[in-house]
Amino acid sequence: MDGTIAARVMAGIPALNSSLYRRIRFLVGDPAALIELPSNGPADAGSSILILRDIELQRARRHARVDHIHCPADFAPAEGLSGDRETATAQALVECLSRHGVQQVVADRTLPLIFVHQMQRAGLVVVCDPQWGILERRQKDAEEIKWLQQAQAVTEQAVAMACETVAGAIADRDGILQWEGQTLTSERLREMIDIWLLRHGYENPPSIVAGGPCGADCHDLGSGPLRTKQPVIIDVFPRNRQTRYHGDCTRTVVHGQIPDQVRQMHAAVLIAKQAATAACRPGATGQQVHEATSDSIIRQGYQMGLPADDCPVDRCAMTHGTGHGVGLDVHEPPLLDRGGPELVIGDCLTIEPGLYCDAIGGVRVEDMVIVESDGCRNLNQIPEGLDWA
Repeated sequence: MDGTIAARVMAGIPALNSSLYRRIRFLVGDPAALIELPSNGPADAGSSILILRDIELQRARRHARVDHIHCPADFAPAEGLSGDRETATAQALVECLSRHGVQQVVADRTLPLIFVHQMQRAGLVVVCDPQWGILERRQKDAEEIKWLQQAQAVTEQAVAMACETVAGAIADRDGILQWEGQTLTSERLREMIDIWLLRHGYENPPSIVAGGPCGADCHDLGSGPLRTKQPVIIDVFPRNRQTRYHGDCTRTVVHGQIPDQVRQMHAAVLIAKQAATAACRPGATGQQVHEATSDSIIRQGYQMGLPADDCPVDRCAMTHGTGHGVGLDVHEPPLLDRGGPELVIGDCLTIEPGLYCDAIGGVRVEDMVIVESDGCRNLNQIPEGLDWA
């Protein structure tokens, strides 16, 4: 060791920066900076300092998971603080580091450039640790798992409501679904999902309500009238307005008679989901879980991978990875795909195989699981079938 004093720094707006929010467990919409100082020996665990806007101090002292809380004015440099809040927070960060003799900073991948700029101006060495915060966020603690369970339960209720609406609609003479005297479109059902979730304390990015050929593109949100005898993918991934944790659930519903080809696609998806779920365990890699899905899909006569430009419209394939991590963001590490890392206890993952065909549409069924010591625990309880009548 060369005697250099190094500290770890996270900064940004906790309401937008999920890594910073998870570390301090305090939600605020203004810039904040976290400093983790090194320990002075075996008996010293070091200390953490949070710098944030003065009007947030009392609330932060009640709720933030840090040792010391200050506002930028507590660390005003000789030249004074900028009138820009983010710049002022970065200036105060530099002054605080200077007063503690810090010469080197280790930062996570989310650190805004203005903080790097101010630290480098002061002669500090800034080093990026790309993995800091990533593994910590993956290893969900008991409180986070409780919040994820709550979010998934509400998400399932929203999905069930949407599927039951499709199944309970009336088809007109042209096969277009009608609900309460009006045409049931993807847009209308998406609005119903949004309103339902808002009333239950959730904010919702646009849900996927993709009927018929729209569902052949796995991320097409869906548009236009929904029709009888066509698969409708319902994919809902809202965030709890208080805890900030997400749910994520997909089911596929068919109004009326279910075409044989859709029924076969659905059966293959369920078998693949079972294989992937069985492969989820600590030490297995995300790639191995995806390979379990892929092997199952291919074994059942379907293809994997994106289509070529000239492929036939009846090609039926799974075009995406098996799943992803979920938490404060709906898409978090790890990926269940090629190159996916080893799974760890506490990973919250989606398992979401699907099959897609331009001539028919798509079928996808998605559950959310928690990796535990002996495998994984499925948080889902609603049915998996196509018939919701």
